This record gives sequence, structure tokens and C-alpha cells, in this order.
Amino acid sequence: MSLRGVFTALVTPFNKDRSVDEAALRNLVDLQVKGGVSGLVPMGTTGESPTLDHEEHIRVIEVVVDQANGKLPIIAGTGSNSTQEAIEMTKYAAEIGVAASLQVAPYYNKPTQDGFFKHFAAIAEAVDIPLIIYNIPSRTAKNIENETMLRLAEIPSIKGVKESSGDMIQVMDLILRRPDGFVVLSGDDNIGLAMMAMGGDGIVSVASNIVPEQMSEMVSTALDNEIEKARAIHYQLLPLFQGLFIETNPIPIKASLALQDKIGEVYRLPMCAMADENKKILKKVLKDLQLL
Repeated sequence: MSLRGVFTALVTPFNKDRSVDEAALRNLVDLQVKGGVSGLVPMGTTGESPTLDHEEHIRVIEVVVDQANGKLPIIAGTGSNSTQEAIEMTKYAAEIGVAASLQVAPYYNKPTQDGFFKHFAAIAEAVDIPLIIYNIPSRTAKNIENETMLRLAEIPSIKGVKESSGDMIQVMDLILRRPDGFVVLSGDDNIGLAMMAMGGDGIVSVASNIVPEQMSEMVSTALDNEIEKARAIHYQLLPLFQGLFIETNPIPIKASLALQDKIGEVYRLPMCAMADENKKILKKVLKDLQLL
């Protein structure tokens, strides 16, 4: 399994009663397969994982694995700020047949760097599937420093990181010093091309929910060192990248998909509908890109 490319951070569509809309989820998987992405990441931040209970969490992963039917690798978000809970969820996902697991840095409890290492090492020891670490200090309140990440990279089943620190100096230092085979994926569409130009391996993308073909082309050309082609696509899509973060993710991407009638515009609190003025801005971006 290759961990290079564009991996879509899937939204979780809901019915009007806020139950998981499995039919819409299956349709989204089909669109991603058709769009040529490298893999799917259900139950991450974009999938509103904090508001799904354990049974729903596992069911979403089951549906995505079933609908993808081996056509794409599935990297399931099964992390937690409880190490034991992360182990249990990852074991369930492994039984379902996911290719790998995305493990977010423990949030709220703010571990030390040694605590980060012991948390991920314990999960790696307990499960038999590859792990991708997810570093996103803007949401977890603490950064996984490179010295810690490089220690983790020595564990055979820890295969890479979804890097969302936004710190390009940290990213470049990690790329420079990482061991062979350890992938560095951007967790931010806005700087994905910049990271690949520095030697990164791809993007875990929000935008590819709605433009899978274009994101697949941008990433594949960048990884083939066709930087001018990739840059042209990047700047074409940059207003979309910016628009999708005009409010907290995943509000804008779900609103965009709802405007295309692909899902209902339904969230679970504390996520809520976009402000009217922001939705007008987003609609203009989508129309300008001929996505509406």
C-alpha cells in the first residue's frame, strides 16, 4: 500500500434527524473512487468524529470499507485522548479491514513529549496495522516536536505523519531527518503544494471531497516534479482552499456539498450552519469555479 498521494478526509453526512446518512456516504465514496484519489480517511476532524458515539464511529468505517470494496485504501481515524480507547477503536477498525489508522495527538490533556511517545508506542504495540500520526496543535493545544516524531518513526508500524502544525521550518526539518519510508502528508490544502515542493508525500485533503479529480491531478503532478502544472492547479483552487476554512472545518465543506445536493446541510452541535454572509462568499467561490 502506498501512502503517497491525496487522501480525502471524508465528511459524515447526516439525515434530518441527525442520524448518519449511509446512502449519501456510499455515494460520496463512489464519487471519490471515480475522482481518482489515492485513499479515504473517514472519521477524522472533517468527519465530525467528536460527536459520533463509538457504535456510529465503527459503522461509518464499515460502510466506507464496504463501499470502497478494495478499490481504495482506507485510513480510519481511530485516535483518542485516552490511550486505551484509541487501542480499542483501532482494533475494531483493523477487524473491519482498514489499511491503516490515523492517530490524532491526544487533545485537552496536553501530554508531555514523553507522554506523546508512550501513547503512540502503546497503540503500535497493541495493533497490527500501520499508523499515521496526526499533529494538529491548533486543535489539540500541543505540538508533537520533531525529536518525538523521529523517535516514533523508529517504530516499524508507524509509517508517517499528517502534519498540520503550519510551521514550514518544522516540516522541512522533519523531511530532512526522517528515515526512509516515513511519509509526511500535509493536513492543510493551502500549503500542500509547498510541502510537496519541499519533499512531502501528499495531502490529507478537505477540498478533495468536492474536487477529487483536480486534487488528484495537482498532487500527482507535484509528486512527479511537474511543479508548473501543479502550481497552476493550486492557484486555480486557492480561492476554494481559502473558502473552505472561512468558518471551522467541516462546516464550509458540508455546506458546499449540500449546495451541490450531494448531502443534507446537517451538523451535530456544537457544529452549526454557516453565517449567511459567509455562505454568500462560499457560493460565489463555487460558482466562479463552475462547481455550482
